[in-house]
Amino acid sequence: MKLKKIKIVKIIIFLLILSKIFPLAAVSKDIEKNAYFAGGCFWCMEEVFEKVNGVIDVVSGYSGGKKSNPTYEEVTKGKTGHIEVIKISYNPGIISFKDLLNIFWINIDPYDGYGQFCDKGNSYISAIFYQNDNEKNLIKDSLNNLKQIDVKKIKTKYFKFEEFYLAEEYHQNYYKKNPFRYNVYKINCGRDARLQEVWKIK
Repeated sequence: MKLKKIKIVKIIIFLLILSKIFPLAAVSKDIEKNAYFAGGCFWCMEEVFEKVNGVIDVVSGYSGGKKSNPTYEEVTKGKTGHIEVIKISYNPGIISFKDLLNIFWINIDPYDGYGQFCDKGNSYISAIFYQNDNEKNLIKDSLNNLKQIDVKKIKTKYFKFEEFYLAEEYHQNYYKKNPFRYNVYKINCGRDARLQEVWKIK
């Protein structure tokens, strides 16, 4: 009995030493991946993806242009080349890039090349950013698998990812911090109604 207790104590000590050498946070960080999507208003896209199992974090920002550290005002005026983008941090062991693409498609209007819903202008167009050839191929495959819509009319673009700039703090988690204003905006913008029309989602 004493020998068993000694062995158990040794095992516990060994596990504690391992946890110091290989902390869980570091392991989790190694398997964390990022995806970059543009679907019009980034407030709405944050809400969609933050509720997805396997998604660790979602933040709003800007990408696609050349200006470093652009402001919201600069982006919306269309002088930076940037568009509103969300950065999705996810666990690929729980959800794949392919799965994220499937969620992305049914939350945008792929036929609109001038913006999304009530928001018009280059900063509101829909787009997907790929970081490697595998992601690029998955995007192409996902386009070919969209059987419920007319693929020939799709205006959504995909670009090679270069840089992501975090948006101002007041944009982060806007739907949580300002639920009344957010929902008024979302309803008046006709987002849900248009998604239902395009994708026939019940």
